[in-house]
Amino acid sequence: MKLLCALFLGLSFLTFSASAADTDVIGIQMQHLQSEYWVEKQKDANQVLLSQTQIKQLNQRTFNQQNELQDLADLPAALSAEDLKAAIEQVSSIPSSDRFYADGTQLTKQHYQPYLENLNITNIRALNPVRFALVTERTHMRRFPSADKAYNQEMDLDIDRFIETGLFPGDALAIYHQSKDGQWLLARAYHYLAWLPASSVAIGTKEQVLGYGQKTPFMVVTGAKVFTNHNPEVVQLSEKQLDMGVRLPLLSNQDVNHRLYGQNPYASYAVELPFREANGSLSFKPALISRNQDLHQGYLPFTPANIIRQGFKFLGERYGWGHDFNARDCTGFVSEVYRTFGILMPRNSGEQGKGQYGQNIRFDKNSSAQDKLSALNKLQVGDLIYIPGHVVMYLGEEHGQPYVIHDVHGMAYVDKQGNFYQGGLNGVSVTPLLPMRLSQSTSYVDRIYTIKTIR
Repeated sequence: MKLLCALFLGLSFLTFSASAADTDVIGIQMQHLQSEYWVEKQKDANQVLLSQTQIKQLNQRTFNQQNELQDLADLPAALSAEDLKAAIEQVSSIPSSDRFYADGTQLTKQHYQPYLENLNITNIRALNPVRFALVTERTHMRRFPSADKAYNQEMDLDIDRFIETGLFPGDALAIYHQSKDGQWLLARAYHYLAWLPASSVAIGTKEQVLGYGQKTPFMVVTGAKVFTNHNPEVVQLSEKQLDMGVRLPLLSNQDVNHRLYGQNPYASYAVELPFREANGSLSFKPALISRNQDLHQGYLPFTPANIIRQGFKFLGERYGWGHDFNARDCTGFVSEVYRTFGILMPRNSGEQGKGQYGQNIRFDKNSSAQDKLSALNKLQVGDLIYIPGHVVMYLGEEHGQPYVIHDVHGMAYVDKQGNFYQGGLNGVSVTPLLPMRLSQSTSYVDRIYTIKTIR
């Protein structure tokens, strides 16, 4: 494709007209909001880009290359006091930037003191056994063992700076430590270390926890969200939300004796879910998910068509920093799309963008405009484009312009008349790449530092 070079020639705007759709989003027509419009543009839309064997090999290389990722099976049986204190300090240090409560109160050392006391440092022993758990309900990992929310100086109440990431039922955890009040656990997921509510996990043996994600056959949640059937007998399993990418062991109708919680399972999928017993221990129970919901047996084939269709299943979902608002942010969006193919990534955008996995084109302050233009001309569907603090996913081109889908908070561009416009997207959105700006003087393209191809 031939990209316009206006951004690189110092012009103040691109020749995008106002959208024919009733929107202030530049360069958008209604057909751009339909997944099949972009699928039909692909010559080899159903070509398998990586087999499941190749994906397993890719994941192994990623874990070997990325220090942020941890194979939980390789953890020691116990952590020394020194190692545990280092882990807590890594997560729960006082931020270097000012933080504020929603009422505008600035946090002082006195405000942080209860959080620091709840870290339970005084209860650290010489050797601290590592326990294992499965997540039993959608939950959040947080900077401190507290549900309190804090914001930066701009007081954007959509972005809680104490939230770190989200976890979903079936996610495996290593448990390092418990808070002083007993309500929070310091936990290590494969891609993150932070605090989460003790009530959202069930403690089991290492074999139970790590074996759950290896069971076959299995289903993968391929919708943005699916829900178990109503269950009048076991409330914990009733209408439970399962987000895209969740893997669930599949049971047969015979396994549940052709009747489960008063329902014949033949028109549903019978799956096995982790269950939190009254004492917090782990067990497993069957649940039903009706066949009208969006699941796939095994991982989806990794094809351009499926990349596009999976991304569009989130279209319009509200932006949720750290998976807040029962949603997700930019890296959560791309991670969960790729997770439906069995591909695992680091959590944060910097870890993804600077990571060695995949095929990477790097840019720095010495990269020329032509370097970036040449790379953008060769984008493939699903390529991930990183700017500081953000990632977008390439969809295809329209009249020589690259279009992307991304989970994005703000929006700015220079219009046809040369006026700088600031609005908001605050959700999963399709946009052209070139007009998008971080400020009046800086475009997305100016700040691209990596283009990553997962192949």
